[in-house]
Amino acid sequence: MAHARRVTLQDIAAAVGLSVNTVSRALTGKDQVSEETRAMIKAVADRLGYVPNTMARSLVLGQVMTIGVVITNPSNPFYARLISAIEQRGRVHGYSMLLMVSEENPDNERRAVESMMRWGVDGAIVVPVQAGDDHWRRLIDSGTRVVLVNRDLSDVDCDFAGIDYERSAYEASLHLLDTGVDSMYLFEEDLRISTVAARIDGFTRAVTERGLPADAVRVLRVPTRRHEASTLPWEAAESYDLARSVVAGLPDNCGILLGNDYFALGLYRALREAGRRIPDDVRIVGFGDDTFAGYLDPALSSVRLPSEQLGTAAVDQLLARLADRATRTPRVTAFYPTELVVRASSAGPAVVPAPAPAARRTRARTRQGSS
Repeated sequence: MAHARRVTLQDIAAAVGLSVNTVSRALTGKDQVSEETRAMIKAVADRLGYVPNTMARSLVLGQVMTIGVVITNPSNPFYARLISAIEQRGRVHGYSMLLMVSEENPDNERRAVESMMRWGVDGAIVVPVQAGDDHWRRLIDSGTRVVLVNRDLSDVDCDFAGIDYERSAYEASLHLLDTGVDSMYLFEEDLRISTVAARIDGFTRAVTERGLPADAVRVLRVPTRRHEASTLPWEAAESYDLARSVVAGLPDNCGILLGNDYFALGLYRALREAGRRIPDDVRIVGFGDDTFAGYLDPALSSVRLPSEQLGTAAVDQLLARLADRATRTPRVTAFYPTELVVRASSAGPAVVPAPAPAARRTRARTRQGSS
């Protein structure tokens, strides 16, 4: 069986009557070609079925045009949106994505690093497990640029793009307190990671500043199947079982902050079964603003996370490092803003707040140096 020959730059050059160099410049976006000529060459290339030879380009540029992406939990909608943003932004610049999943397992993470070193990726965008960092140091020492996302490793010399979870939880807690609740609960996932710890810190700071007594504040850990594997999705039964065990003793006029929106699925049912009304008896704010949040009854207030912005920014930070490999500038730590989306679940009567609570929307900020 005869196989079709791969269309080359020489074929396109012959078809348009121009030099191979002109065709190459047009298809790679170089400035020395007019837009009219570029459009004509691209149209001919498309008609002939031209596909760039990435391997040949890699040999010329000394790059494989591939970004390694390592995440912990593909079942988390936040990470699904993050991956999509990384892939889209990388594609604009001609990069492919090599995706690997650690499942919150340090051994899986080390294997991912070994794979990236074998493949020779140009750079890596990583959500780390936060259980050791020697393998990341080894990858960086090999010359691979790394950007950490969402979770930091402050002792590793690479850039970080993240979210200020402590401030976001603090502001969400203040919102609940501003509605006049006189007790506060936090439902948080039973994982020992920085994002969870930061939300607990923000919640604790808010209730402390407002002077709630200790017996009016509880932090409850929701058991998680993700100790077994991060690919196991959250289940409503996890928060339902926990909520059912505490709902009978839940005081009236209570505020509840959830570490993620999925906890609301079980909590809502437990409250309804106990005859507790939202928001009359209990006011609730979630975290993540997942697509179903606005369709719950009542609609769930939630902290919207900038997953797409974070993914795009991580690619831009990485490409900036790749474009200036010889320069050894300090690590850049950048935080991107969240937004509190207020819906019916927390729409209780407003009261005069304590002096000067922080703005509901955090601002992006970037700083040089260690974090």
